Amino acid sequence: MIGVMRPRCTGILAVLVLSGLLGAGCDSAAEPEEVMPRVGRGATVSVTLLAHKTTAAIDAEFGALGIPITARYAVAVYKVVYETVDADGVGTIASGALLVPEAAPGRRPLVSYQHGTLVARNEAPSAGGAEQAIGLAFATDGYVAALPDLLGLGDSPGLHPYLHAETSADAVVDMLRATQDFTVLSGPDLSGQLFLVGYSQGGYTAMAAHRAIEAAYRGEFQVTAAAPMAGPYDLSGVMVTVFIDREPHPAPYYLPYALLAYNDVYRLYETPAAFLAPPYDTLLPPLFDGRHSGGEIDAVMPEIPLQIIAPAFLEAFETDAGHPLRQRLRENDVYDWTPEAPVRLYHCGGDRFVAPENTQVAYQRFLERGAASVLLIDPLPAADHGACAAPSLLLAKLWFDSMVE
Repeated sequence: MIGVMRPRCTGILAVLVLSGLLGAGCDSAAEPEEVMPRVGRGATVSVTLLAHKTTAAIDAEFGALGIPITARYAVAVYKVVYETVDADGVGTIASGALLVPEAAPGRRPLVSYQHGTLVARNEAPSAGGAEQAIGLAFATDGYVAALPDLLGLGDSPGLHPYLHAETSADAVVDMLRATQDFTVLSGPDLSGQLFLVGYSQGGYTAMAAHRAIEAAYRGEFQVTAAAPMAGPYDLSGVMVTVFIDREPHPAPYYLPYALLAYNDVYRLYETPAAFLAPPYDTLLPPLFDGRHSGGEIDAVMPEIPLQIIAPAFLEAFETDAGHPLRQRLRENDVYDWTPEAPVRLYHCGGDRFVAPENTQVAYQRFLERGAASVLLIDPLPAADHGACAAPSLLLAKLWFDSMVE
């Protein structure tokens, strides 16, 4: 953490002043007694005030979206651009939305919300929409809400490293660092409580971030509780079975997204033609340019995702337990560890998008490894992926609320 006395207008302080977020008390001639701009991972590149949302405006937005929450506090919405690292450990930037309750008394808890699968950059939380509204539900109730866009989305360059555990966790951790710096300089004070939550891909990201924080960042953060929801935690087992069973899938674009992302991260093959059959080897890659939605990609996909795979690649993958892609998928499973903070896993039994077996595998492994506090909750047993999101998120928020100090 960074202490603040009389800050000089340099580094992150200058960024905040230029953005209009700091005014009085920033002395260009005075040396800070304890303030040092963060360098490297988590350093703030820019902060942009996007909106001040009154309680009336929030209630109207929630009403339109069917969110059964009444606003308590007005909320300031910012876009934060910060430094992080890519899959090669090379410095890059990422962005995210930061939602701060206004006039909330006392020290505030911090929640990090991880979004679901997105392909278009302008669908990221910092761009608004339904993903940002989830952060708003927490912020208007007094939480400081950090919503990382993740690499390759929002303002971040390149292809999003979809379902890559390390970069997912890094982007979350570095967003939390940038959030800490922001609150130290402009408030509110943080209580030290940290809650992690995410749905679908966000459940996977929340799991990866929780594991990373308890393994490598416990000197900076302590997870109070985590609520991963409907995530593909078992990539090498359950998810492989789903995509090679030669059955239709309601979101077939998941498969080329993962294949192209893993090839980009690990450089497994020289061209997409090594794993995609024609015409998909030339048709699909341009659609993952950050300007197309998942629905647009699905429009050119067959209902059975496996039909896009080159036959020789598929045969090798199915028959070779040591196949390079299988190895990389195993490296990115996120269920084989022992969480210390309480975890509630949410997943509805009727989910056709992300198989509920992912959560069952994670839950059983946590129990086998002796996790002290883990619970599996099925909010609506017959609900599909989309219908499960709202009740899961509301239950998780109520659980978090019960622990807020």
